[in-house]
Amino acid sequence: MPHSFGYRARTRHMFKRGFKEHGPIKISTFLIPYSIGDIVDIKANAAQQKGMPHKFYHGRTGIVYNVTPHAVGVIVNKIVGNRYIEKRVNIRVEHIRHSKCRQEFLDRVKRNHDAHAEAKAKGERVNLRRVPVLPRGARTVSTTDNTPQTIVPVPYETTI
Repeated sequence: MPHSFGYRARTRHMFKRGFKEHGPIKISTFLIPYSIGDIVDIKANAAQQKGMPHKFYHGRTGIVYNVTPHAVGVIVNKIVGNRYIEKRVNIRVEHIRHSKCRQEFLDRVKRNHDAHAEAKAKGERVNLRRVPVLPRGARTVSTTDNTPQTIVPVPYETTI
């Protein structure tokens, strides 16, 4: 049982860097532009201890509400009891990255727009709604050469 309750207690595996990702932070990390309203994922980088979020926020997704030269302010929802509390945390840019959670939605919007424009040019209607996967169709197993077999145990025999 652990007996330390520090700010970074029990984070040995949580904050470790990935395979071949050790060493200094890449310069491209600092060149990524963030703007208010962006959706970002919080992933603490152990190579930079300044501006590191608390271990609770590691792996969370939030919305940028403030941008400063070295850090951004992120709004994260935290479950406390039976309600959500909006937490505002200030995190350096080394510990965040743009989230891909909306990418599938944005791709679908573009795909639907293209399909709609193409159908309108042809003068026909197209269904753009997502259709759930239906159950597989029924099948009949042929019984002509598939007669049931009775399985009985083999009697025990000694070979001595």
